[in-house]
Amino acid sequence: MEGIVVKSTGSWIRVRMPDGTKLECKLKGQFRVMDIKHTNPVAIGDHVEVEQLAGDSHGMITHIRERENYIIRKATKLSKVSHIIAANLDHAYLIVTMAKPRTSNGFIDRFLVTAAGYHIPASLIFNKIDIYNPDLLQSMEDLIPIYEKAGYSCYRVSALRGDGVDRIRELLRDKVSLFSGHSGAGKSALIKALDSSLTPRTGTLSQTHQKGMHTTTFAEMYELSNRGFIVDTPGIKEFGLIDFDKTEIPRCFPEMESLLPYCQYKNCSHTHEPGCAVKSGLETGAVSWLRYNSYLSILNDS
Repeated sequence: MEGIVVKSTGSWIRVRMPDGTKLECKLKGQFRVMDIKHTNPVAIGDHVEVEQLAGDSHGMITHIRERENYIIRKATKLSKVSHIIAANLDHAYLIVTMAKPRTSNGFIDRFLVTAAGYHIPASLIFNKIDIYNPDLLQSMEDLIPIYEKAGYSCYRVSALRGDGVDRIRELLRDKVSLFSGHSGAGKSALIKALDSSLTPRTGTLSQTHQKGMHTTTFAEMYELSNRGFIVDTPGIKEFGLIDFDKTEIPRCFPEMESLLPYCQYKNCSHTHEPGCAVKSGLETGAVSWLRYNSYLSILNDS
């Protein structure tokens, strides 16, 4: 039998079978030592083959199909080992908040670069627009054109009031989509607004630090009534880029990638070389300083 992994708690893996039923499975021992670069040999969204013995209430995963794509993060801040967040995605959405908690531009850009590096289309959902004062709303309206100019779709949403929810619901139809972001950004609340039959855990902010307290412990795939699927991830504090060649990083910034053929040097780092089209783009406005500073930060960390 073949199914899709919809939840993994480490010891048990829940697989959605073709008839819609869920089967709790174990992972065959050979997979646990196949690839030491990743902390999890099986990920949400994986297509797997399952055996179930007569009389058994659970199954055994015997084969993992080749992934079309996947998105990863560092397992720990200092680790070179990665954790696969999800696989076989049609689209990745980052839930962005201007406050309570604030999503930094650096976090946004690392997410977008990671998605681009693994060939996953990405967009930004600006949530909680109902709680922003005029200054925060203006900050959001100043930020959105920067990302739209770079080629990313941006959506203004209030999970609480319902603003923009219908548009997001339509985008998710018949797709496998990832929702990611900081704890407290409202991922679970937005999922409930998209489909009232779903019951992901929602939480509150830490009043001391105005940061979200973790409510989603494990990534989980939810099935929407419109035949779409959402992968809800644990709140992520930081995206660490792994196994990225420094020369490939500019290609993960769409507005920079289009300028690369016009640089004087093929191996231009876009930091100090003469005749750099990217640096010229800073002067013309083709490249924003905000995004360029993120590029420098990612370059220095690689």
